[in-house]
Amino acid sequence: MSQTNFLIGRGELLTHEIKGPKRRIDKAEVYTLQQAKRRLTPQFIEVATSLDNLPDNACPGDLGVARLALNPSYIARSFFPMAMLRSAGLVSVGSRAVKLIPDTWSKKGPPRESATTELFVVGRRQAFRQLKDWAGRLEEGSNEAKDLSHIERFTAFEPKDRIVSLGKDKDRFFEVGIHLLPGDNDQFVQRAFAKYAVHVGVTIHADMAFNAGNLWFLPAEGKHDNVKRLAEFSFVRVIRPMPKLRGMRPAQRSAGVTVTCSLPTEQPLSSEPKVAILDGGLPKQHSIAPWVRTYRVLDEKAADDPGGLEHGLGVTSAFLFGPIAPNGTAARPYSYADHLRVLDRETESEDPLELYRTLGLIEEVLLSRQYQFINLSLGPDLPIEDTDVHAWTSVIDDLLSDGDTLMTVAVGNNGEMDRSAGNARVQVPADCVNALSVGAASNIGGTWSRAAYSAIGPGRSPGVVKPDLMAFGGDAASSRYFHVLAAGTKPKLVPQLGTSFASPYLLRNAVGVRAILGPDLTPLAIKALLVHAADPSTHDKLEVGWGKVPEDLMDVITCPTGVARVVYQGELKPGKFLRAMLPLPAGGLQGNIRLKATFCYASPTDPQDAVAYTRAGLEVVFRPSDKKVKKGKTKADTKGFFSMKKYATEEERRSDLGKWETVLHGNKSMRGSSLDNPVFDIHYNAREAGGPTINAEKIRYALIITVEAPKHADLYNEILRAYAKTLVPIQPKITLPVRV
Repeated sequence: MSQTNFLIGRGELLTHEIKGPKRRIDKAEVYTLQQAKRRLTPQFIEVATSLDNLPDNACPGDLGVARLALNPSYIARSFFPMAMLRSAGLVSVGSRAVKLIPDTWSKKGPPRESATTELFVVGRRQAFRQLKDWAGRLEEGSNEAKDLSHIERFTAFEPKDRIVSLGKDKDRFFEVGIHLLPGDNDQFVQRAFAKYAVHVGVTIHADMAFNAGNLWFLPAEGKHDNVKRLAEFSFVRVIRPMPKLRGMRPAQRSAGVTVTCSLPTEQPLSSEPKVAILDGGLPKQHSIAPWVRTYRVLDEKAADDPGGLEHGLGVTSAFLFGPIAPNGTAARPYSYADHLRVLDRETESEDPLELYRTLGLIEEVLLSRQYQFINLSLGPDLPIEDTDVHAWTSVIDDLLSDGDTLMTVAVGNNGEMDRSAGNARVQVPADCVNALSVGAASNIGGTWSRAAYSAIGPGRSPGVVKPDLMAFGGDAASSRYFHVLAAGTKPKLVPQLGTSFASPYLLRNAVGVRAILGPDLTPLAIKALLVHAADPSTHDKLEVGWGKVPEDLMDVITCPTGVARVVYQGELKPGKFLRAMLPLPAGGLQGNIRLKATFCYASPTDPQDAVAYTRAGLEVVFRPSDKKVKKGKTKADTKGFFSMKKYATEEERRSDLGKWETVLHGNKSMRGSSLDNPVFDIHYNAREAGGPTINAEKIRYALIITVEAPKHADLYNEILRAYAKTLVPIQPKITLPVRV
């Protein structure tokens, strides 16, 4: 029997810190100071007038909020207008991406509509009245003057601009997002908003509110006219109708008769992984008890959701066994699972506050820090928007930002809705940058496509590639259903379809890696491995993200002939440069070769800054040969590796947005002889609230590098011999079943 070559570990021992290059930021100004004053002074006057027309109790502490849009040439972190804001008595409390046509720009050719950053700035109304005079006093060449010349427009944040929609005439429940003041420990804004809500006849449910960054999300209840008045409160960021919860309704279910199956008799492969399925509960009678370690109802006062029990059983079945063949025997589970009921039915009628109650229960589980692996197949029935980050996304991303938990999230079954209106995009919270969002593939085998119902990308930037990964979820067009267990003590199957089942099926693979290889791999490294192993086939990235993960785990955790796959796990320090060496055999490589690399890291987030959501970003450059150095340079030439062109807009490629993605994945084919001591140089950029910061923490990363060299059949062992004192195989921690 031939040797099985498992992943190579301890790649982080091939890294070391290096000195970074000195940087100069020279950029031609698009407006002179005089032009900037002439353009912006009328806008300053208009904003001050608009704020003065608001009721005094809508501007607590005499504070108002306006919008400052930067010229598209100046949206990088280094151009954040810190000097201007400080000097003018203003503070940025959030940002979002907008599109505009600038009067002029630094590019060649006439200006066209482009994405840029719009800041929400708060200050006393007196500060806004004085902006005209403040601008008049600026001196040419000062930092404040440069900041002023980078502004494209300055506008009021009108009440109507805060309302996404009021929904139908009968809608009375709304989500409200409120900007908070940085460092406001006295809850000044919250208390003022509560008083104002009473004044305009709107009931708020502050007991269900969530803080996410400098945003405060809470449910509100009132008539449309009263909600319009609520939007006059200066700190309101967004008002939208309260979304309903999705997830309890599969995309479609076959109406066929249930069929039987057999369940395995063995215990799970490993008892170590701690896994939670957050869903709608389990029926009183079911056949999965031997593999469910714990069943908990998080709100014991609430009754079951009628559709939640079937859904919860199906999702848990999908995690434990994957799709089960009718009349066949289910696969052996990789681990036990805890099922936690987070969705329930508090009242006989539909609960309009269910969305917030459920998020509270999910937060409770994440805060407990008990689980390394979690699946969530439900969420708001709400496609993501580019302008604002939702409460569900914000809360979950924050709690996953330490990288200790791998969470899979179903993208939603809205893929057949109107694309042009954005209604087919992935649903909240599948836009989380620290989770794995999972779409549904049409088939288990090699020939597959996106199932028609599976939601599509792009995600928000950062987080452009969504869904992250695909897994089989069933396909009605080809009558390939995802069979899961039905209620009852005897194992019977029911055919289902939906991303609700693809998501736990993918988590099953992630837990399988942990079960076999043990704690040597962090959840972050397992996430990187799954992305690394995914195959997009010929499909559009907008539809399938990084691609479909192999069903066979051995394709993820082993190295076939002529292939070596190395895992790097470690920490990055803000502002520092880390050099990661690529391992090669002692005599180098011959023939055509292929390199593949995947970076994953967990990032703290700023929910109020939709356009600058992640606080951590990586600039990674590939240097294939230390023998090739341009004249006058000290470092080797670089070669592109992580190209954004397949999934980013031109504006995103021109800006620095690509460096803020939490997953980088690329591959490159070349001659083996072109590699001489190849390296990746990694620079960790840090920002806070869209601007530079000195308060950043270290972050964890995982890097997977695959070297494919067909002319080196024994490449795996050649590399291990060359780095005998450094690299080691990651051996299974359990006895694997013998393969026939």
